[in-house]
Amino acid sequence: QVQLVESGGGLVQAGDSLRLSCAASGFTFSNYRMSWYRQAPGKERELVAAIGNTGGSTNYADSVKGRFTIARDNAKNTVYLQMNSLKPEDTAVYYCNAHSWMAGSNYWGQGTQVTVSS
Repeated sequence: QVQLVESGGGLVQAGDSLRLSCAASGFTFSNYRMSWYRQAPGKERELVAAIGNTGGSTNYADSVKGRFTIARDNAKNTVYLQMNSLKPEDTAVYYCNAHSWMAGSNYWGQGTQVTVSS
């Protein structure tokens, strides 16, 4: 059974930091590209950051470059999103995503709420 379980969300003030975690199980984690997406109320889900299966490549949305860092630990089947200098516009539900082109598989977590007050 595939599971992606996010944690680490919460209510913080502008300028604070949070670290999100996504624990994966039920599939071969090291074969999957991992990403973080977010969806704010009334907006479409957007890609925040992604990391290749070995951790050697990353990409970020322009809005979070220099503030957010994605990382993964294949030994722990976990992907992280370190979020620094948070802004109110970062408020959203953050979702973990696992994708494999080879396997043709795409999985989502249930999401974790991040709220940044001004």
